[in-house]
Amino acid sequence: MLKTTIIGASGYTGAELALMVHKHPRLTLSGLYVSANSVDAGKSISQLHPKLAGVISEPVQPLKDVTAVAKACDVVFLATAHEVSHDLAFQFLEQGCQVFDLSGAFRVKREGFYSEFYGFEHQYEHLLDNASYGLAEWNAQEIKQAQLVAVPGCYPTASQLAIKPLIEAQLLDTVQWPIINATSGVSGAGRKATLTNSFCEVSLQPYGVFNHRHQPEIASHLGRDVIFTPHLGNFKRGILATVTMKLASGATEQQVATAFAKAYEGKPAVRLLESTLPSIQNVENSPFCDIGWKVQGEHVIVVSAIDNLLKGASSQAMQCLNIHYGFPELTALI
Repeated sequence: MLKTTIIGASGYTGAELALMVHKHPRLTLSGLYVSANSVDAGKSISQLHPKLAGVISEPVQPLKDVTAVAKACDVVFLATAHEVSHDLAFQFLEQGCQVFDLSGAFRVKREGFYSEFYGFEHQYEHLLDNASYGLAEWNAQEIKQAQLVAVPGCYPTASQLAIKPLIEAQLLDTVQWPIINATSGVSGAGRKATLTNSFCEVSLQPYGVFNHRHQPEIASHLGRDVIFTPHLGNFKRGILATVTMKLASGATEQQVATAFAKAYEGKPAVRLLESTLPSIQNVENSPFCDIGWKVQGEHVIVVSAIDNLLKGASSQAMQCLNIHYGFPELTALI
């Protein structure tokens, strides 16, 4: 049994991870932690997330001695802020732990990226060089070998899963950028209450136009520029991404279908839809990404839907763990 610790356990993704660890036949929960000054410290996880009542009753403890916590576990999930993960990952790796980081602290290897888009100077270039990007369907070999796995963001996951098969099959026009319009539920903003994520205030609207930090993450891992416009929707969870792309000259609808089928054959967390387009309703509370598309003339519109807290965060992190240790990919997820 792998002793598994979750840092940042009081948040939405932390709670989802705790439930997955509880369900997993090869993991045992070795600790739930929050920052030392968190108001959630000392409370039970089921008190913070009543859906876990009768399932998990462990207290959420303040993280005071990282070395002691690291020595008591084999695996750590970091469901923490970017700057926090930046510092904690190094400390856990030094103690020999396997680290799955759900923040953006190790996702992109590009000079000046973190100072420009995250507001801090990255101090661990060697970790960036050795981290695997945890887009599970595309980077399995790296995930199997890496001690540090940087789990992608929710928008980048939904977007890249929709676009990468067509890039790999060379079916896209190389001049026109893919245009991504994606809408997320308010849980993507985290559990802490603010005016912007209050249901009484939320209305469907775009944000981060031309300056959202997920745009360069998407572009970096696709190897080409994109236009990415996120939207906040007045619903709890889920992401729907609609991607408009110009096809390469001569590309056909059958080639598009073949590209998706080839890319996701044997990939159990991706479901390809033949006659309908995805909806959030059908992926909510599941680890799946549903993908559908329509071709007309020289354009293709691809739609992908995920649960932002699951395939966009915690279940993808667990999927990466399963890949790393050779367990069936959807263990503890369905």
